[in-house]
Amino acid sequence: MRIYNFSAGPAVLPLPVLEKAAAELVEYGDAGMSVAEMSHRSKAYDDIHTAAVELLRELMNVPSNYKILFLQGGASMQFAQIPMNLKKNGKADFVITGEWSNRAYKEASGILDARIAASSEDIKFARIPEIKDISPDADYLHICTNNTITGTRFTEIPDTGKIPLVADMSSGILSEVFDVSKFGLIYAGTQKNIGPAGMAVVIIREDLINNDNKLPVFLQYKSHADANSLYNTPPTYTIYMVKLCLEWLKSQGGVPGIQKINEAKAKILYDYLDSSALFRGIADKAHRSLMNVPFTTGDDEKDKQFVKEASAAGFANLGGHRLVGGLRASIYNAMPTEGVQALVDFMKKFESR
Repeated sequence: MRIYNFSAGPAVLPLPVLEKAAAELVEYGDAGMSVAEMSHRSKAYDDIHTAAVELLRELMNVPSNYKILFLQGGASMQFAQIPMNLKKNGKADFVITGEWSNRAYKEASGILDARIAASSEDIKFARIPEIKDISPDADYLHICTNNTITGTRFTEIPDTGKIPLVADMSSGILSEVFDVSKFGLIYAGTQKNIGPAGMAVVIIREDLINNDNKLPVFLQYKSHADANSLYNTPPTYTIYMVKLCLEWLKSQGGVPGIQKINEAKAKILYDYLDSSALFRGIADKAHRSLMNVPFTTGDDEKDKQFVKEASAAGFANLGGHRLVGGLRASIYNAMPTEGVQALVDFMKKFESR
């Protein structure tokens, strides 16, 4: 029996995607083999790869002057690869809104002059800080559009003028409409809204792709852009699963369609938290995430009791991140509305007890 999986990642996948992947696991089409066995140079795999790229470009309305790359190493690899490749003046600004933007900042600090342009650490990252000061000669400004641990999101994308805006969208990509042209580079781990774990997607404006011979060839974006992400053997099965997830998303009305569903799902949970006498939300209401909802009873023992009872009732992975504790429900694209409603119904029963 499948349960409701509220994990922050690897996260729930659409059931139709899993069923289709299961049906095609042993043999894909008339290829006589599984995608997991295919050469990445074969015609059958090339069709899968091309479709995945084209679907993502269509769903996010990616302009023609941007490259879409499928890269190994996850989003964490991008913490280093971005400053290596975008370094010109040797300076970059960072908006610190939680653990992952802080890690990006610290990693970049060993590569260039990294500067904190704004931070909400003083209020435990409960909201998005106001950005008042961007260095005029920064190579880029880095933000994390959705913060998985603290449950905040940028409800307005900052205007950085001529400074390229770089965004970690790992937990928010494809959940709501973004104007890609406002960004110089977007990156995201696949294990939240795009597919299974094992890869990062990078969407980069072509003028930011440099040929820096001082970098190892594999770490240069140009190597992967020139080779259509086939410079080396890519994670072929992950890309196949990404294709299936993107096809499913298109069937839901694309990103505009799923955004409406996500807003309705989040409202169900937030409305209950706002009315509850036991549970309370953590993030400031003005910057609440649509994807990650941290909350608490205010009592560690009650939080642990809730996680235990919820798990027994078929609601998995509701414990908060190990750095902050408490509780958290991640309600990504593939989490059905009935799963959120079932969770709220269970929370009401727990509260009444």
